[in-house]
Amino acid sequence: MVISPYNSCRVPMLWLSAIDMNAFSASDQAAADKGPRALYDLRVQSGRLRVDPDQERVANRLDQLWRELRTWSPLPTPRPPQGILASLRARLQPPAPPPPRPRGVYIVGRVGRGKTMLMDMFFSCPLQHPKRRIHFLKFMQEIHLRLRDMKRSHPDISDPIPPLADELAAEALLLCFDEFQINDIADAMLLGRLFEALFIRQVVIVATSNTVPGDLFQNRPGADAFKPFIAIIHRELDTEELDSDNDYRRGREQDDTTWLTPADETAHQRLIKIIQNHSGNAPQTTTTLHLSAGRDLMIEHCYGSVARFEFTSLCEKPLGPPDYLAIAQRFPVVVIEDIPSLTPEDANVARRFITLIDALYDNGNLLFVSADETPDSLFPEGEGADAFARTASRLAEMGSESWLMRPREQDGRLSRA
Repeated sequence: MVISPYNSCRVPMLWLSAIDMNAFSASDQAAADKGPRALYDLRVQSGRLRVDPDQERVANRLDQLWRELRTWSPLPTPRPPQGILASLRARLQPPAPPPPRPRGVYIVGRVGRGKTMLMDMFFSCPLQHPKRRIHFLKFMQEIHLRLRDMKRSHPDISDPIPPLADELAAEALLLCFDEFQINDIADAMLLGRLFEALFIRQVVIVATSNTVPGDLFQNRPGADAFKPFIAIIHRELDTEELDSDNDYRRGREQDDTTWLTPADETAHQRLIKIIQNHSGNAPQTTTTLHLSAGRDLMIEHCYGSVARFEFTSLCEKPLGPPDYLAIAQRFPVVVIEDIPSLTPEDANVARRFITLIDALYDNGNLLFVSADETPDSLFPEGEGADAFARTASRLAEMGSESWLMRPREQDGRLSRA
């Protein structure tokens, strides 16, 4: 067996992930109290980040938004006047217009340029307004579940979007979305109305994405119906491009046991040892995951906190985000065997693999695989091959020593890999 060169490079870490933000020092917190730019400057001065003019420019824009939010006090959404006298009074004495809502920021750029890092620095700075940071994949799953529950509890409801927007706005006036992407026509139709309702309720949005707004959901059936939502993004958010020459994810030291090529018997035996190591020699069992959507998902090869899968069982079957999120949340360590080279005819399989890695990455899972090719060569051409570059970059980070050494939950205990 050959350990691929993809796993053998060792370079000092220069890119700070969202999860590293959890370990704030006193100096970090003092800088965060002064805003995103002060925090960014501290990281540069301490050597944890290198000087990057593109990142500085985006940090300045986020710093501006943070200062605007600190002095901004939205007025509550007015309710329609009740009664004839109230309606007359409202016409004679119209309410004062609300203060202008600060414009949100849409950070776009190629993989590994620090978009998520900068957004998380911004999010870590204190504000008086309630705020929330969530991966967009999880947000969309949550939205569909909320709509389902709302329709169940109020079967006569004619339009669930306004009350849903009320709930979201009550929970957070600042929403930060990581990896904003649209892959489903139902999501595309839903988002336009939902975001319009959120903006009316004075919600401010910051998002990261690998796709400029004008290219979202384009060249797909129904793309024309999505263009009004693109117009909303341009109207309400400033687009900031982050296009540094460096992919910082590839500047991390690489572990030599996470991505094994080729997918042969030697790799299989190595993965068995990895399972034994991370499970404490737990016996193999079968587990059924009860998904929030009301379905069950059987996992045939479970070893305590470790789950082992054949690639075909994960990505060649009609699984989706709820399945992958449930796996990520249940098993801190995931092992995938026999990932084949993907051809242009495997676009749907590649799309499921992208969704799977998104779920594992955002949840902080450990991933060990055997494959025919390195991530960069796994899906070189076909629909979605450009988006697959983001997945390859994420896999590079997930194979690093620093990723392997991050603390994570195992069987209710905080431990390190």
